[in-house]
Amino acid sequence: MTLLEKARKGEVTEEIRKGAMSEGISPEKLLSLVASGRAVIPKNVLRKNVRIVPIGEGLRVKVNANIGTSRDRVDIEEELRKLEVAVKAGADAVMDLSTGGPIDEIRKLIIERSPVPVGTVPIYQAACRAVERNKSFVELTVDEILEGIEKHARDGVDFMTVHCGVTREALEKLRLGGRLLDIVSRGGALMAEWMEYNGKENPLYEHYDRLLDIAREYDVTLSLGDGLRPGCISDATDLPQIHELVTLGELTLRAWEKGVQVMIEGPGHVPLHQIETNMKIQKSLCHGAPFYVLGPLPTDVAPGYDHITSAIGGALAAMWGADFLCYVTPSEHLRLPTVEDVKEGVIASRIAAHAADIARGVPGAREWDDRMAKARKEFDWEEQIRLSIDPEKARELRGSSPPSDEKVCTMCADLCAIKTSQKALSREGKK
Repeated sequence: MTLLEKARKGEVTEEIRKGAMSEGISPEKLLSLVASGRAVIPKNVLRKNVRIVPIGEGLRVKVNANIGTSRDRVDIEEELRKLEVAVKAGADAVMDLSTGGPIDEIRKLIIERSPVPVGTVPIYQAACRAVERNKSFVELTVDEILEGIEKHARDGVDFMTVHCGVTREALEKLRLGGRLLDIVSRGGALMAEWMEYNGKENPLYEHYDRLLDIAREYDVTLSLGDGLRPGCISDATDLPQIHELVTLGELTLRAWEKGVQVMIEGPGHVPLHQIETNMKIQKSLCHGAPFYVLGPLPTDVAPGYDHITSAIGGALAAMWGADFLCYVTPSEHLRLPTVEDVKEGVIASRIAAHAADIARGVPGAREWDDRMAKARKEFDWEEQIRLSIDPEKARELRGSSPPSDEKVCTMCADLCAIKTSQKALSREGKK
């Protein structure tokens, strides 16, 4: 039985026990969330030493970091450093999106060395393999596409993005919609090209039951990809996006019937005033399944700073129901991210996730901030650094500008408001 099927039977598995402990909730509560599909625990049945990371309603908002090569930049050691840095910075999961070099080797190394769940987008490799064979992706057969997906599952991938909702009907609505940026999802664009060339339905939609059989065998969590997500704020919440979401809601029910865990992927670019609506629509149309969003970015004009843009949108999205934030790095829209970009992206998304956790009333979230406030009141710098979301940077900045009075910092020096107010509110201040 899959983890979902065991949960439905009321079995408190090791995954449920560990997951509940990490969330500070009872095993019974997590069991109920998983059984209803409102939470998932991505873990391939072949993975033995992977961290248990529950994702879903009422749980701590999780953060994913994308790593992986491109055809223009292949450096396996750099990608492994990115993995190490992402995990150290607090990423709850990573996705290997490699499209260049020895993709099988890279994926296996990342799975072997990652203590957190690993996701992939199998059709990326299918497209690369086709080129290696002097073919185009559109020439691949349904069997070849599904064989590639099964290979990733067999290698131990815990969750995978599959673009099942980009149907022929959805493409017709896209043609009528007048979008500025059409399709910005690589997976969505590939599936659209395959359908147009072959004059057939999306094979991942038409042969969805075969896909579910693969996912069920390896207990892989399906992340139903948003191939028609908006790539700019002008395209947000349009008909193609919502039509695809309706389809993903239908596919969610079919996956649950087969005992397969499901997440839903969400929009990448959404203006602030539409974020709440997007989150509520998804939760409604997709029956409360966990929502995994890229950003979202509430403005399109900040290349180089899109980790900040993403954190702004991500905090609001998570407050209104998103459960899993895919980080965005400063390199988004510009280049393959560096190791340092990965760290900055993870930290920015973690800040957004934690801010949302406070708003969602997640156990322990507010207490973390209260401990920091207490340490500041007591001028306990070591505790402040220890409690920081990025202790290394906090220590570096503190040490780079030492104050004359070690009790304070060089921002206010002897005019420190906390020090002055403590004096003013004490008897000492009346003398």
